[in-house]
Amino acid sequence: MQPNAPEIGEEIGDQEIGDQEIGGQEIGELKALLRGPLLQPGDFEYDETRVVWNGMIGRRPRCIVRCLGASDAIAAVNFARRHGMIVAVRGGGHNVAGYAVCDGGMMIDLSLMRAVRVDPRTRHAWVQGGATWADLDHETTAFGLATPGGVVSTTGVGGLTLSGGIGWLRGTHGLSIDNLVAVDIVTADGRMLHASGSENPDLFWAVRGGGGNFGIVTLFEFQLHPIEPTLMFCAPAYREHEARDIIAGWRDVMASAPDQLSSLVEFSTIPDDPMFPADARGQRIITVGAVFDGPADEGEAAVRPLRALGTPLVDFSERLSYRAIQSCQDALFPRGRDRSYFKSLYLTALGEDAINDIVAQVARRPSEMAFVSVWKFSGAVQRVAPDATAFGDRSMPFMLSIDTIWSKPDDDTANITWSRDFWAHMKRYSNGRLYLNFPGHGEDAHLVRDALGQDVYNRLAEIKRIYDPANFFRLNQNILPA
Repeated sequence: MQPNAPEIGEEIGDQEIGDQEIGGQEIGELKALLRGPLLQPGDFEYDETRVVWNGMIGRRPRCIVRCLGASDAIAAVNFARRHGMIVAVRGGGHNVAGYAVCDGGMMIDLSLMRAVRVDPRTRHAWVQGGATWADLDHETTAFGLATPGGVVSTTGVGGLTLSGGIGWLRGTHGLSIDNLVAVDIVTADGRMLHASGSENPDLFWAVRGGGGNFGIVTLFEFQLHPIEPTLMFCAPAYREHEARDIIAGWRDVMASAPDQLSSLVEFSTIPDDPMFPADARGQRIITVGAVFDGPADEGEAAVRPLRALGTPLVDFSERLSYRAIQSCQDALFPRGRDRSYFKSLYLTALGEDAINDIVAQVARRPSEMAFVSVWKFSGAVQRVAPDATAFGDRSMPFMLSIDTIWSKPDDDTANITWSRDFWAHMKRYSNGRLYLNFPGHGEDAHLVRDALGQDVYNRLAEIKRIYDPANFFRLNQNILPA
């Protein structure tokens, strides 16, 4: 078990409870300052609004401020600071650790702020802090443009971006943060600041990888790139007992693959669902997923070796629009239904021993709903200098992602224990760093330092001291002020 971890099965994050003494008069004063609704326990939509993606999280805020604009976020921050309330900030609510909601304090909910504006001439998009990647992709692809996002379109733009943002366009255009041009951010003292390469550059550096530690981003400005109307999506599913050969073959193909081809391999179990072939349902598989960012004809040729690593049980490969690719896994991850625990680790290599250990550990998974992926990094991701963003060093060639999902509370102990043991075992193949969007439940006191490295952490702590010296924004992958 990791240091400072809560007991398995305990409600994650209940250790700190917000101020319970806010009365009706104070709440009335806050309501008068807001354009958006303010919800309290018992109000219509309160229970629906406090639900986040991870079904393990059942926290109950004293109040929920549903922002309709930046002024609502400023009013909420100022009120919470004056009254000593703990604050949780919700964008898409997809973070597995459940930081978007708190017990007893204030939930600042941006999910009604989902507007996206695209300038096709400059290829820039302005995106409100509560938008999802589906919102952004819908607007940008209408102009034949896109920017790197995640791989599930219901994920919030804000949370994914602030901790890096790994998606299908990473080989050609890097991470989400590599395409971030500027942000508008509400800081702990209630100021609205603009941060870019030329204005508040220290803050702009920090939000590109440092998470939600420095304020509430109400507006993102992204650089966009041309995207083909149809892309080649590769997804042959091989039987899991072939996994050693499949991973080794995939690794070798990707070693010389062009930047346009971004890929991963993923262990899963085909659901018992009529949408899948009858003879494939319930089968444990390893899928080779890839997207070619270029003409579909070229993509079909590029992925051909990945579709011939063995004899697929079923091959889901096809030509799809970028929006369709981004949303094809959405149904597997409904909000609030399942329980989950995600961990990640960057791998320095993928040799025979590492492959054997991954296969052996995955075979022991207690849930057939679990996903385990190995992501390949190359191209534009690795061409960014280590000190250019708070994401830090980019030299890692692979990332292991342990995405454990299950349905029953009685299975918490088995699934979290397996995830942690698997993660700890694989550290021998890693530099110890991890991706902060897959952080477990944030139970390790040194999580961010280990994820980003000591030098990056120290610089972030100094910037935190400038913009949030009292650690007002602390329900996140937290950085303590220097």
